[in-house]
Amino acid sequence: MWEIISNSLGATMEITCDSYPLFQGETNLSNGTRAFLYLLGLAYCFIGLSAITSKFFHSMENMMRQTKKVVQIDPDTNLPVVKEEKCWNYTIADISLLAFGTSFPQISLATIDAIRNIGQLTAGGLGPGTLVGSAAFDLFPIHAVCVVVPRAGSLKKISDLGVWLVELFWSFWAYIWLYIILEVWTPNVVTLWEALLTVLQFGLLLFHAYAQDKRWPYLSFPFERSERPEDWVPQASAYNEGTEECNDSCEVLEVGQNSDENIVDIFSVHASASGAIYQNVPGSDTEEPTKRKIVEQDLDILSIWKQQFINALMLGHAESKMESVYIRALRIIWELMLFPWRILFAFVPPYQIAHGWIAFICSLVFISGIAYVVTKLTDQISCVTGINPYVIAFTALASGTSWPDLVASKIAAERQITADSAIANITCSNSVNIYVGIGVPWLIDTVYNYFVLREPLYINNAEGLSFSLLVFFATSAGCITVLVLRRLILGAELGGPRLWAWVTSIYFMLLWVVFVVLSSLRVSGII
Repeated sequence: MWEIISNSLGATMEITCDSYPLFQGETNLSNGTRAFLYLLGLAYCFIGLSAITSKFFHSMENMMRQTKKVVQIDPDTNLPVVKEEKCWNYTIADISLLAFGTSFPQISLATIDAIRNIGQLTAGGLGPGTLVGSAAFDLFPIHAVCVVVPRAGSLKKISDLGVWLVELFWSFWAYIWLYIILEVWTPNVVTLWEALLTVLQFGLLLFHAYAQDKRWPYLSFPFERSERPEDWVPQASAYNEGTEECNDSCEVLEVGQNSDENIVDIFSVHASASGAIYQNVPGSDTEEPTKRKIVEQDLDILSIWKQQFINALMLGHAESKMESVYIRALRIIWELMLFPWRILFAFVPPYQIAHGWIAFICSLVFISGIAYVVTKLTDQISCVTGINPYVIAFTALASGTSWPDLVASKIAAERQITADSAIANITCSNSVNIYVGIGVPWLIDTVYNYFVLREPLYINNAEGLSFSLLVFFATSAGCITVLVLRRLILGAELGGPRLWAWVTSIYFMLLWVVFVVLSSLRVSGII
């Protein structure tokens, strides 16, 4: 049985609903049952994305600890002095590693969609729909969560307004640029040069942000930087998969009474004067957490890798005596759901190898594999329900693939002393979504069309995508205005009086609902 559905760009395509991605015989079920099963499969893939994100973050942490030796001349003695400096700049790390990494599920999905579409004159819509929807999810729901995360009354502001303004400018320009491509420069068509310029602008973002961070003349805003932590990651690892009785879902507890300082995780990292890093370790169910020094030691990589599999086979953590039977049952169910993912991701090499680069790359490979499964399930959902794939893309897919963004920004807002990484992750992810997430897939298709088909890449329903961009631009202006007002009135973008924090959060969520509803109605042809 074949069903004809309309893809996200308005073109007509055929997708067989006789395939059975889950199990043989599922085609005998009703379309409603099949849609429900596919949605469950989609949700389980999103759980997998959350699980592999932990591996990804550990590898990124180790990459950021990498240092290099720099020879400098002492001005007093004129003798050479060897110093160690971090290879990664704080701002560049936020943009290239944090933002790119958390956006990789969407980027991978869009790239797979483009590869499947090679040889077609019209572009696929699953990728662009997911990325535009992800941008809205990043800007509204994630801001809504971050603004209420700090403790009641505590304020967390952006310490480097100059860098944030640069990131904000390139974030807004990304969507203006996309609108120019679709409606002004070459309406309904994407050329090879437009796709190439889109990708190259990511390099301009990195250059401009670095220039602002270094306060280069003529290329930076004259804003002073306040209490931003100097180190993006700790000097010594506070988490050891091979020696600690802890798996990927463990939380590192806070140190001391001030939860805003000396917290060991990949976002909030501070070293003491002696360079030692500490971590709270619970002694028993009744004992208070005790402070323990993390010391560097020679690591047996094979033993650590073996321990990853042992940890994956161990279900559950130590249970608190205060937990109810229902909480314990839910914990067991959750552990059983994670079990297949944990076994699979145990094959990722330990992040201690090659400064984490191998684990980093392997994590991205696993993310790409999950993204491919997501595209197949989305095809089936659209086929059996008749729902426009574009609507599925910027609602369900955008929310699910943006989960790493939400987790990253929440942790940063909760544990960093400033709001820089939490908000930078949002604005930079939006830029990455366009310059890389849409630019690279379009570049793949336009290169093939240019050299093989001698045709540009056509966008059949550019009006619908352009309408979504206009709605996003209008609602995002409302979001940024409120952040600026909070800075002027309360002195910070995040936190503050609990009532006003919740009012701001609800306002951001309403903006997201407006975007989703209007865009869905437009792409479905209702308005």
